[in-house]
Amino acid sequence: MDFSEFTGLTTSSIFTELQTSLTGLTAAESNARLKKYGENKITSREVTSWQILVRQFKSPFVYLLFISFLILLLLGEMIDAFMILLFVGINASLGFYQEYKSESAVKLLKKYLVAKIKVRRDGVETNIETRFLVEGDLITLEPGDIIPADVRFIKTYNLTADEEVLTGESQPVQKFADPIKKHIKEIYEAENIGFSGTTIAGGKAEAVVFATGGSTNYAKIVELTSGAERESTFEKELGRFSKFTLLVVLATLIFIVVTSVAIKPNPSFIELALFSIALAVSVIPEALPVVTTFSLSIGAVSLAKKNVIVKRLSAIEDLGALEVLASDKTGTLTENKLTIIDVYSKDKDECILKANLASGDLALSRNVQNNAFDIALSVKLDELGGRYRLNLYEKIDEIPFDPNRRRVTVVIADHTDTYIVTRGSPEDILAICKLSDKGRKKLLEWTRSMGEKGKRVLAVAECKLNQKDAKDILKCENNLKFLGLITFSDPIKESAYVAISSAKKLGVRVMILTGDSPEVAVSVARQVKLITSYDDVITGSEFEELSVTEKHKAVEKYQVFARVTPQQKYDIIKLLQEKYSVGFLGEGINDAPALKISDVAIVVDGASDVAREASDIVLLERSLKVILDGIEGGRKVFENTSKYITATMASNFGNFFAIAIIAPFINFLPMLPLQILLVNLLSDFPMIMVATDNVDEEALTTPKRYNLRSFATSALSFGFISTSFDFVLFSLFVKHGEGQLQTYWFIESILSELLFLFSIRSQKAFFATKLPSKPLVYLTIFTIILTLAIPFTSIGRNIFGFIEPNMKGLLIVFAIVFTYLLSNEAVKLFLRRLASKGLALRG
Repeated sequence: MDFSEFTGLTTSSIFTELQTSLTGLTAAESNARLKKYGENKITSREVTSWQILVRQFKSPFVYLLFISFLILLLLGEMIDAFMILLFVGINASLGFYQEYKSESAVKLLKKYLVAKIKVRRDGVETNIETRFLVEGDLITLEPGDIIPADVRFIKTYNLTADEEVLTGESQPVQKFADPIKKHIKEIYEAENIGFSGTTIAGGKAEAVVFATGGSTNYAKIVELTSGAERESTFEKELGRFSKFTLLVVLATLIFIVVTSVAIKPNPSFIELALFSIALAVSVIPEALPVVTTFSLSIGAVSLAKKNVIVKRLSAIEDLGALEVLASDKTGTLTENKLTIIDVYSKDKDECILKANLASGDLALSRNVQNNAFDIALSVKLDELGGRYRLNLYEKIDEIPFDPNRRRVTVVIADHTDTYIVTRGSPEDILAICKLSDKGRKKLLEWTRSMGEKGKRVLAVAECKLNQKDAKDILKCENNLKFLGLITFSDPIKESAYVAISSAKKLGVRVMILTGDSPEVAVSVARQVKLITSYDDVITGSEFEELSVTEKHKAVEKYQVFARVTPQQKYDIIKLLQEKYSVGFLGEGINDAPALKISDVAIVVDGASDVAREASDIVLLERSLKVILDGIEGGRKVFENTSKYITATMASNFGNFFAIAIIAPFINFLPMLPLQILLVNLLSDFPMIMVATDNVDEEALTTPKRYNLRSFATSALSFGFISTSFDFVLFSLFVKHGEGQLQTYWFIESILSELLFLFSIRSQKAFFATKLPSKPLVYLTIFTIILTLAIPFTSIGRNIFGFIEPNMKGLLIVFAIVFTYLLSNEAVKLFLRRLASKGLALRG
């Protein structure tokens, strides 16, 4: 049935149509329906092994090589044609292997990200994974939940839903449970329907599932937009850098062709074309996507072991760039394991009872923060022996906790009377209580004194209602009877002290944006040494009164913002982003706006669905330290990717310019097309393992941002040194003929590129830095041995055109390579001194 057909049905008619009841489906029936209709999920287009393989050949440079292959085939050069295919095959195999491993890592991480919903089956409510929902299931929806299927509401409590994903309307709409008499055609008219993919903005509801998976309205939209992909900052920068490289290559190739035609009497255009194609391919860092993806997947798996789950791989790069980390203190600096230590009330038992009656279902609540209060209140009620009294009351209506109202309100009834009970922040509850100014002031002073000790306080109030008043809770929230103040202790995490210290070492500014009172926020922040005095905190209301200029100054000055609203969190993040890369850690529906605009959105496991949906990273452990581990991991990925870009581009540009300049002025090619491709293949082989390399601690102390223009500057600078040494080798061997020049240049090109990588691994001298990773060392040694061995083999001589090197020639090459290494070290240390003065070329 279409959703419009359910809008006019009564609850009993819906139950009849879907063959269910108020007790829900039986376990047997739900299993039968699951088997018949399948899981409640929208089939996504997963990347297959075949697609990964095909992707390896979708490159302009592979196309160029295929053109070379066809030319050689037409000329009858079968061996050369076969070798080009072999080079393409080997490169594709390496790329496929690393990308396949990366895709497997991403699939593994997705298993940690499981959405759950409260469902009633066999008369018992339980939490299940949303993919196991079936038609006829009865579910409970709370603020922050993303509706997991198309549902018809049968009970609502001040319910509003955000349907922007379907209608484009950003304002939440009111939802009801009553049947609609007129025929409904449009989504925006269906006031008693909850659509899959939309979000519960406020209130609470019970609903019946009538469509799942591909049958939902949301599935139709997803099908139309499934091809859209988000492009990361790094990918955009890489695209710009690629265009720059292509322009340099094109200009150089034009120079080669023009000068060759002008200088040489009878140039071979076929040979010139093959040489130009090979030279163009040699300068492109075609392994960069593989190295980057491999680095990110290694980082993602490593972070997963530390309870940090990455939803998108590129978020690891963004983590490394973080300069500011904003977070609520709850559960990241404190344990969020509350214990009641005092009750300020004339009737403590009654105060604890009524606070419990305003609690949710402890076993099923998905609101972690409120659940901590509920658990502490439940434990205290057991200590007082009052558990049996809960059964004397029935909950009639409820307004769930709202971060703007800072309280939860329920309507309850016993066998004689109806009551409204509310609990929340003392400032907000006391403002609606029937108290004298003196009495209210005394209670607020007591609350502040507890806050200064780092204790959290809840206020509880009530009043009797008549049946007429019970229909509008909001109107009844005034002149309430004050019941008491409940004080909770929330110990500081041991890891918090280490985390704040680590943040300072990493150059990350930690800020607290909390709904707690300024007294509590200051107490916690001072204990972990984040701030030193009360002057380092500002409240949301004080921040709101500032001018725009003053707000800019405030976000620079203050580390702690207390009693902030969701809008104020959003505004603070927005202001910070004008100068910094900002990460935000949140968990509730109120955090979603700030999460969506932050550079890295982080949530804890158990966060609301809408917060999880907006996140880039999910923490399985509620700790600031694990985030900082992630930042460190992101910086390691940055450093290793930077090593590859700088090493391969400097060497490639160096060889490219040297060969391009020399080629038109001699009667033979300084390096044959196959030799150029072999250099490219062998040098890239160990380079892929740079993703596994170790990183100096000093390299992790500052935020990292990709600036590929700076990489280009470094590559050209070091490339000039490489070109200079290539000219030295040319001048020594050109007089001995093409065989010797090509052989020794081949050896020198690979050895110099590999050693250059070990030089730029660190800003320190190469012998004083952290030891390289074993995979990198082993593959480098293997490649060096293979490079020296190839010219001595018949394949090297007959297919690649090398000659057998002699000891004197090899010693000259070793001397050039060693001198080249020392020269790079000197330039690197010089650039480091410039960097310390703020004049670094590399960003």
